[in-house]
Amino acid sequence: MENKDERHQESILTDDVKKTHTMNIENTASQMRKGVLEFCVLSVIKKGEVYPSDIIEKMKTAGFQLLEGTLYPLLTRLKNAGMVNYRWVESQSGPPRKYFSLTDEGLSFINELELTWVDMANSVKIITEG
Repeated sequence: MENKDERHQESILTDDVKKTHTMNIENTASQMRKGVLEFCVLSVIKKGEVYPSDIIEKMKTAGFQLLEGTLYPLLTRLKNAGMVNYRWVESQSGPPRKYFSLTDEGLSFINELELTWVDMANSVKIITEG
């Protein structure tokens, strides 16, 4: 028969396993989102010139939470890499707005990413369903 100390220790171990499992799921899910973030943002921009809040709204509509604090550094990296450029547009209700569009290099890049995504999604489907 188990004593109280053994049950308590078993309970602690079970809680630790649950915490580790939860932390791993959250970490893995976060890494998966980060892995497709650039692809998703470029996909939104590919559809036409866009203001950052429009990108955030499109992502939100798709169920992908994206904060300005994540988007703006990404847009800066994409700009510095020559994937996107922007133009300033005067606003009637405040300061000028930056509208982003793909460069030719960015268009080639997103087209390659789309092919990579299709290949990867098909491979994952085969693995998970097979």
